[in-house]
Amino acid sequence: MSVRVSLVAAARSPALLAERFDDDRPLDHAGWREVQFLAHVLVPLLGAAELRYCSPTPRSRATGEALGFVPLVQPALRDCDMGRWRGLTLAQAAACEPSGVDTWLADPRSAPHGGEPLMSFIARIGNWLDTRPDCDGSLVAVAEPAVVRAALVYALNAPPSAYWSVDVRPLSTLTLTGLPGRWSLSLQAPAG
Repeated sequence: MSVRVSLVAAARSPALLAERFDDDRPLDHAGWREVQFLAHVLVPLLGAAELRYCSPTPRSRATGEALGFVPLVQPALRDCDMGRWRGLTLAQAAACEPSGVDTWLADPRSAPHGGEPLMSFIARIGNWLDTRPDCDGSLVAVAEPAVVRAALVYALNAPPSAYWSVDVRPLSTLTLTGLPGRWSLSLQAPAG
């Protein structure tokens, strides 16, 4: 039996616009407007889901709530732990620790920031996917774009370096259907 997992990238926040690492800022006004504008596209997806989850970030919870459901917070869907780089932009981290950023971008096993290595982050998201109920059914989760990227890399069994080549826009959806370790996917950009 298979399960259908739809991941919705959280609406934007000021942190997303500034591309800050693992920043817990809530939705901004533009993010709320985006959710309202695209709700007609996303609500049917949510309504068909038997289970509704979100990552623990304020904007993921707010995105789910703005779409009309109260999602169950899943700690496993948290963003990558960026250690001492949390809240910084890539440029700020590179200015402070240029060799650390170079190492981090080149080696998915490294964690020069003192947080979570990229490989561990992808494995954590993959483990969450693979431990979903193995019954015929569907679930939806609102999560940070980084989580959606990690799920895509895991589902494709792509090398961790592919993570850097995926751009997940706010309110985009990734739908995976399958069984643990065997996922088929479809990716849709929001249409408004």
